[in-house]
Formats: sequence, structure tokens, C-alpha cells
Amino acid sequence: MKLPQIPYAPLPVAEGESASRAEAFYRELDARRSVREFSDRPVPRALVERAIQTASTAPSGAHMQPWTFVAVSDLRIKREIRVAAEAEEKESYGGRMSDEWIEALAPIGTTWEKPFLETVPWIVVLFAQRYGLEGGEKRKHYYVQESCGIAAGLFIAALHHMGLATLTHTPSPMRFLSEILERPANEAPYILFPIGYPAADATVPDFGRKPLDEVSVWF
Repeated sequence: MKLPQIPYAPLPVAEGESASRAEAFYRELDARRSVREFSDRPVPRALVERAIQTASTAPSGAHMQPWTFVAVSDLRIKREIRVAAEAEEKESYGGRMSDEWIEALAPIGTTWEKPFLETVPWIVVLFAQRYGLEGGEKRKHYYVQESCGIAAGLFIAALHHMGLATLTHTPSPMRFLSEILERPANEAPYILFPIGYPAADATVPDFGRKPLDEVSVWF
């Protein structure tokens, strides 16, 4: 049955403002960087809640919204996540990853050690719901990976807009997150986000970004 329809009106933008708004938004997001040096300064739960709500505005296949955001501030659980993540990362850097991969990461300076997982006030893990569960019955979800990817992007943008920093951390394999966070079998860990304020002395690689003509094709 088709859902009832409601009028749609985009946010009002005064004539001539679109270009300036676009430029401001681009400049804001162009300043975003993945951070690996965090302060332990507290982050109010309300900010994390709003970021999750913002992420959940993402479009999704058949509007199934196939995501679960699990937020962790408990010190014991953060410690458990760090220990498990570092164990997997140590294996990866010690032989699972190809020489080519290690070489690609060398300019960034990453290692298997992830102390930020205990420093940050919050860890949020995005789980992808491979299928839904309603009354004990499975319900098919569509375009799960794509939907969660879009939600993750909005989540990152929301955090940056608040003045917070994060990092897309994907230790492989990530099954330990399902176990530690006691998630059901229909969910799979997608991305782990450490969330906090950058450390006062935080630095990031001096990256450039590909210019428009390298990331677009026009007809």
C-alpha cells in the first residue's frame, strides 16, 4: 500500500545565496581531517545523539534504514575494544596486509597501536543490519552497504560541524565488536568512530585533495 503523501518544500534560500552557501559549506568540509590525537575533554551525550539523528536522515533502500549506532562511553568497554582492535591490527600490520598496502600507509604514519580508543570520551560503532527482524521473522533489506555508507558520511559531517573530530577505523576482521557489544546475528560491524575534540597539539598529514577535473566527468 502506498504511503500517504505530504508536501515537500526545501529549506528556503534567498535568491542569489545558493552560491555563497555552497562555497561556505565546501570550505567547512574541506577543513575536515581524520584525527588520531584526541583530548579526553568530555563530549555531551546530546551532541552524539544529534549526530546519530542527523546520520539517520540518510536515504536508504526501500526506506529500511538498515543501521544501528552503538555509542560507548563506559571505560571498561572502551578498554576491551582497544585491546581487541590492537590485537587484530597487530596481526594485520605483521603479515595480513600486503607490502603495497603497508607502503601506501607509510606517509600517513599509522601503526597497529590505537591509544585514542581509550582517550576519546565516545566510541560509536555503526552496525549494518543485513536483514530486519520483525516478530521473529526476517525482513529483507536492500542496498544495505550503500545506505550505511551514506549515513556514515552524514555522521562525519555532523560531527565536524559541531567542532568534533573523528576517524573511520575499520580493524579487520571486526567480529569482536559484535561480541563485545552483544549485537544480534543480523547486524555486522561497518565502521568504528572514535569521537572527541582534537588534542591541543594534534597534527594531521599535509594532504591535498584531487582537483575537480580529476574527480568528475561532464557531458
